[in-house]
Amino acid sequence: MTLNLRPDRSILTNVPLFHGLDEAQQDAVLAQAHTRRVPKGGTAFDEGSDATALFVLVSGHMKAVKTTPSGQQAVVHFINPNDFFGCVALMGYPAYPATAVAVVDSVVLAWDITVLKQLMATHPQIAANALPGLGDRLRDAHKQFLELSTERVERRVAHALLRLVRHAGKKVDGGVEIDFPVTRQEIAEMIGTTLHTVSRVLSAWESQGILEGGRQRIVVKKPHALVAIAEELG
Repeated sequence: MTLNLRPDRSILTNVPLFHGLDEAQQDAVLAQAHTRRVPKGGTAFDEGSDATALFVLVSGHMKAVKTTPSGQQAVVHFINPNDFFGCVALMGYPAYPATAVAVVDSVVLAWDITVLKQLMATHPQIAANALPGLGDRLRDAHKQFLELSTERVERRVAHALLRLVRHAGKKVDGGVEIDFPVTRQEIAEMIGTTLHTVSRVLSAWESQGILEGGRQRIVVKKPHALVAIAEELG
């Protein structure tokens, strides 16, 4: 659903895409935005649909999911608060290559791509801010491709967990918690393996005290041990 209330400019403060804009410029950007609530399990856009808007996640968590030729679901990456997504619209692609699914109830801002390009022309800082984010996506995609092609499964699981910790880690007593619900099936979909394999690996790490698991909850108790596995330091 689209909200009629105009969002407050303060929500742009921590969004890297809009760093460096003054209050008047932030107001101009927000005046062109649409605010949407996306309930858990709902989508901001679907794979194959026309790429007509760019989005920023205000609150909640989402994931980009792609359907493989065999009909299986693959988690491309998770989307965290303040991230922009749907960036293929900005790059001129006609359709979204994946579906953006809400992991929990979420709120997004959306800009029509024609309007956003006009804003970028008026405020070049937005375009400059977008480049590092696009570069990060390409670098992560390249790294994940290499992991899928060359690494044994334990290293791939470790790398996937470390990415989640880096982007959505929250310090808690005894370790670092991934700050949104994530299932073993989703981890399996991230690294191209089976639920059984991921469960076996995580259960072994739980018994070794490296992490603590639960229903859709993961706390990394020994990050250094996870890094050692990911980089084969031991």
